[in-house]
Amino acid sequence: MTESTSVTPAVYVYEKPVRLWHALNALAVVLLAVTGYLIASPLPSVGGEASAHFVMGYIRFVHFAAGYLLAIGLIGRLYWAYAGNDYARQLFMPPLLSRDFWQGVGQEILWYAFLVKEPRKYTGHNPLAVLAMHFAFVWGALFMIITGFALYGEGEGQDSWQYSLFSSWVLPLFGGSQSLHSWHHLVMWLIVCFVLIHIYVAIREEKLSRQSILPTIVTGWRTFKDDKPLNDSHHS
Repeated sequence: MTESTSVTPAVYVYEKPVRLWHALNALAVVLLAVTGYLIASPLPSVGGEASAHFVMGYIRFVHFAAGYLLAIGLIGRLYWAYAGNDYARQLFMPPLLSRDFWQGVGQEILWYAFLVKEPRKYTGHNPLAVLAMHFAFVWGALFMIITGFALYGEGEGQDSWQYSLFSSWVLPLFGGSQSLHSWHHLVMWLIVCFVLIHIYVAIREEKLSRQSILPTIVTGWRTFKDDKPLNDSHHS
């Protein structure tokens, strides 16, 4: 005789455009980080005639292509934050004036620090995840896109749209090209740190939390491990 257990019904959280954006971001960030590092710290010179090699040219091309992918993906994702479901808006519109939101952030910090025995149960992102992804990734990606196009506009020249829209005001704002390169490189490392923490937390929560994490970003469906009340039931 087996004992049946009741669990909260599954909820469709992440629509296809959100899941596609997540996958494209993962690809773009990896390509940008690797090629960006190589642009800042080039490989040793290759022997022979320069005309026979195009290593840095290929690296720069991949970097620029991935940058366009990141930028176009963010524009599309901003549209879907308007056109999609409630969960599609979470990363772009955190309820920063809500006392419950900040109380949830504090509770999640205690959970990640192993200071409470049980995590809360969320359908969408938990409050700390919303806060981290909004400021570290959304604003971080926007910073990298703006500064990246400003640097790209230097090479394209003053007649290019990249120079007119970005380089013309971003370069003076940061005090010149060298300073802008340094800031662009620094924020890249901040995003890399965020990605590493993001991966660790996703794996940890898949094992220890009360809802699915990794399968959800693939299928879109959030499943639960118990029948206790949701802490964000107002979103469902």
